[in-house]
Formats: sequence, C-alpha cells, structure tokens
Amino acid sequence: MAGHETISTHGRARLSFANEADIDEFVVMLEKYERGEITPDQWRSFRLLRGTYGQRQSYDASMLRVKIPQGAITSAQLGALADVADRYSRRFGHITTRQNIQLHFIKIHDMEPAMRLLAEVGMTTREACGNSVRNITACPLAGVSADELFDVTPYSEALTRFLLRHRLSSTLPRKFKIAFEGCREDHTAIAINDLAFKAQVGPNGERGFTVLAGGGTALMCKSAGTLHEFIPATELFRVSEACLMVFKEHGDYEHRQRNRMKFMIKKLGWDRFVEEYQKALAWCVGEGQVPQLFLDSPAAEPAPGWQRADAPLPTDIVARVARVQPSGPGITPVVVPVLNSTDVAFNHWRRTNVVAQKQSGYVIATVTVPLGDLTSEQMRILADLSRAYSDGSVRVTVDQNLLFRWVPVDELRALYRALSAAGLGLADAATVADVNSCPGAECCRLAVTQSRGLGRLLGDTLRERPDLVQKADGAIIKVSGCPNGCGQHHIATIGFQGSVRRVGGKAVPQYFVMVGGGTSESAATFARTAAKIPARRIPEAVERLITYYDAQKKEGESATAFFQRVEVPAVKALLTDLEQLTAEDATADDFIDLAETGEFTPEVMEGECAS
Repeated sequence: MAGHETISTHGRARLSFANEADIDEFVVMLEKYERGEITPDQWRSFRLLRGTYGQRQSYDASMLRVKIPQGAITSAQLGALADVADRYSRRFGHITTRQNIQLHFIKIHDMEPAMRLLAEVGMTTREACGNSVRNITACPLAGVSADELFDVTPYSEALTRFLLRHRLSSTLPRKFKIAFEGCREDHTAIAINDLAFKAQVGPNGERGFTVLAGGGTALMCKSAGTLHEFIPATELFRVSEACLMVFKEHGDYEHRQRNRMKFMIKKLGWDRFVEEYQKALAWCVGEGQVPQLFLDSPAAEPAPGWQRADAPLPTDIVARVARVQPSGPGITPVVVPVLNSTDVAFNHWRRTNVVAQKQSGYVIATVTVPLGDLTSEQMRILADLSRAYSDGSVRVTVDQNLLFRWVPVDELRALYRALSAAGLGLADAATVADVNSCPGAECCRLAVTQSRGLGRLLGDTLRERPDLVQKADGAIIKVSGCPNGCGQHHIATIGFQGSVRRVGGKAVPQYFVMVGGGTSESAATFARTAAKIPARRIPEAVERLITYYDAQKKEGESATAFFQRVEVPAVKALLTDLEQLTAEDATADDFIDLAETGEFTPEVMEGECAS
C-alpha cells in the first residue's frame, strides 16, 4: 500500500509533500553517525534518501536537492528557496533537467534548518537522491497546452503521493525515474525514463496512458519499450508498483554501473521481463490489494479568479537584484538588469519565448534561465511577478527554464519589462543559444570537466551571433561533465561530454562531440560521437556544425533530422583539424579548464549516484 495517507489532488492548493518526521529522523541519524553508532556507508545511504549529496570538496560541503513534483512551484515556495539560498548556500539555486532545484555548498548541520524552512511551504527532499523513485516529472504545459489530450498533472501528482515514502521507493537497486506527457509533442523526454506515461484516450472515451518502460542514457543508451499500448488511468498505481516489484526482485544490487532497470531488462530479455511484470501486476490486483486511482476526470484548470497583486516597479526590481549578489565558490550567475527594454527586444522575446494558451486571452511565457541558475532575489521577484501576472505559481521545465502560465495577453509587455529589470529577459528559449548543462566538476564528484564553464561560453558566444542562432533551426545543445549525462547530452542535436587527454605529460580538458540526438513522442534517438576536441575549441566546432547544416540540409529539414541522417565520418572530417593538439602548438590556456584559473588537474572521485 501507499506510504502516504492520502492520494487526493488539490490543483493549485496541493497538499504538502513534506513530513517533519523525515527531518527529525535526519537529525537523529546525523547524531548517531557523529557518535560512531552507524558506519559512513550507512550514513551515506540514509542521507542520500533525504536529498543530501556529497560534493567533491574535502571540506564540509554538500548539495541539497529539492523535489519539484510535476515542476509546479508556488510563490511561497520560491520565497522559501530564496531564504535557504541566502542563509545556507551561495545566494542562488540551480534548476536541474529533472525539475528539481539544487542548492550547493551547504554545511551538513545546516541541512536540518534548511529542510524545515522548505517543509513549512510543503516542499520535501525525501527520495530526491539515492536508490529511490526520484522526482516524477510532467509536461510543464499540462493544463494549458492546445496540443494536449488532457491534463496529466493530477495523475502525476497522485502517483507522486502514492510512491513517496512507499515501502519499495527506497529499497531499489538503483534510482528509478518516471515521467508524464499529455501533449502530442514530447516536452519531458519520456523515452529515456525507467517508466513513462503518455496520455491516450480509450475507445470508449476513457482517459488512460500508453506505458513505456526501460529507457535511459549514460553507459547504455536505451529508448524505452512499449509495455502497454493503453491502460485506463485507474490502473496507474498497480502498473507502477508492479514494475517496481520486478526491478526490486531482479535488479542488480552488486554492480553499480549496471543496475538501472534497462540493464535488468537486457539481462532478462523483453519477453521474460513482461512475463515477470504480468505476474507482479496480477499480485497487485489480487493479493496485494493495490488500490485503483479514481479522479473522476478532473475538470480543466480554471483561470485565476482572485484579485492579482500589484507588480513591483521595474526601478525597484533593478535595485533589488543589485542589492543581493550571489557568492562563490564556483561559477555564479551574471545578472544584467535592463531598465528600459526596447520594442525590438520585446518582439524578439515574444517570438521565441511566448506561445498561446488553449484558454483564450492567455499566453505561456518562458523565462530563459542561463545554466538554470537563479539568484535568491530573482526567486523572490519571480514570486512577486507570478502573483501579479500569472496564477501565483511557475512551472520548472526539463530544459532548465521556467514558465509563467495564465498571463493575460494585454499584460505581456509589462511582464517582459519586469523580467528584463530582473536580468531575466533573455530571448531564444529552446534554441541553440539556450544551452543546458549539468553542475560539472564545480561540485560533482564524478565530473571530469567544468561543464558549466563550457555552457556559459557557448551561450554567450551564440547570443552574440544571431546569424548562427537563426541558421541552427531547432538545434539544441546540451553539456555534461561525465558519461552519466545529467545534462542529457545523449539526446541533444549537438552534445558535449567532458573528458581528458594528455599532451606533453599534462592534462587538457576536452569534450566528446556528439551529434544527432533527440526525442519524439514515443522514442529517443541517441547522439553519435564524431570527434574529441579540446575545450577551448568547442565554439569553433559549433560554428562549423551549424554552417555545415545550413549548407547541406534538404528543404524543410530540421537540424536534428539532418544530424541523424548525416554520416559520422562526414562530421568527423569537418572537425579533424580541431582535434589535433601537440605539445608544440598547445597554448597555456589549453591546459586550463573553462571558467577556471589554475592548471587542469582532473580528479574523478567515487560518486554517490549508486550508493
């Protein structure tokens, strides 16, 4: 049965996901660890399941991962995150590719007060890390998209509540990722999840889902297979629990690099996996008495019916973001307020960052967030703006941006003026200039390179070259500091994976250049490695790739389709000279990672992803 006392959903007024008992237990276990009553391995396994992840720094520094179920976050929650960032972190937070928010460089004894601040507004870190059911993602356009079959948010939230603190959720061989999509176009990369639900309508008009299972990237990229063409929504809990049962029973608990569900399916074979799943499903229906889900086809999300708050003045916004500056260590957000935004800039932003909502008179506005980083004061300002122009909430996207929904069309210019004053008025969302990146070697124990340094360099370079952005036509760039691919580079049009080479006995940061990745409504295509290029030459490589696509594409062919079609040797030939680096032609900068000042000394430590 579920580990949560309720499975009901409450729309914008959702019940809390937090539980103070989780935090009390964290305090008790930390005290036991410090007294030597539990081992370091036991403490590590425990704290990971409470969202506390060890960083690579030798001093007291940890990352706190906060779940944002379905990517929905209220104005009050933004305020709490800002308070935690100010008091215990670096005065900024980081949006991940799984609709979480991470706060870095927190001392272990500051975790408790940070968690309590978050719990006051209903936020939890429970099972945000570790071998558990991770944050369940959902389409950020759910409820307002003209392209959706129905709003998947209530179903995704119900499954979140069902599996949070579930008896299976923290006893798995490895992490387990779940996603929901309601639109015909895929906005959540469902095919790279362990379990995914794609909205469908049955022959009698009942709501349900196509079920995909066994997807993933990293060491063995695998597109999820179809487990059910259609299940009624009532069977959501049973299907999910049956999959978890099979994974728990047949998963690999010994080999850290081969214990995701995709490896289990490969070992068993698809037919055997389905057979075991059907047995587990029958148990869930019968002896297990796993409940069905009855939501009575939730009504469409209503328009905000309350008096909206007054928006802060742009002049006040500029003063606020200037007053609270983020601090290091590591790369910090660069906030460039624009007080007097032009009509030209607004029209560009509107073309790239705004789409019509299915509800007449409203639009969806994307806030482009470079590297997924928001300062604490930007969070507070976004909270204020969400109450003034949206519905008192925002949605986090898997490409590290934010969405304002329910923005009245006639107030869009005012919203843009306010966002620009906060340094958040960048256009070109979901273009080649909107680069995604994992945290990288700044703090991750597994990372080889400073992926955020490359992400910032590419984003800045491309925004200075609007001609390249226009030519790229739908290309997406993603950067990861290691093969695990938290930046999702395997499904990028142009992806970069951090690596190292030796030149003259010294280390040079480099990246595998990968092309042709992408996702569709039911499958993923994975990028192929075309070259290995020193980090500082990557902008030149990107320019060549975009120019090559523009010159060689067929009529109407997108960049993703082109790089899936073109042969790897042709791409490699285009970049061969950039690969070459000898001790004689290397410069001093070649031996320094991007955004760093000292000589590159890669250190890959034991990670905690599979602890």
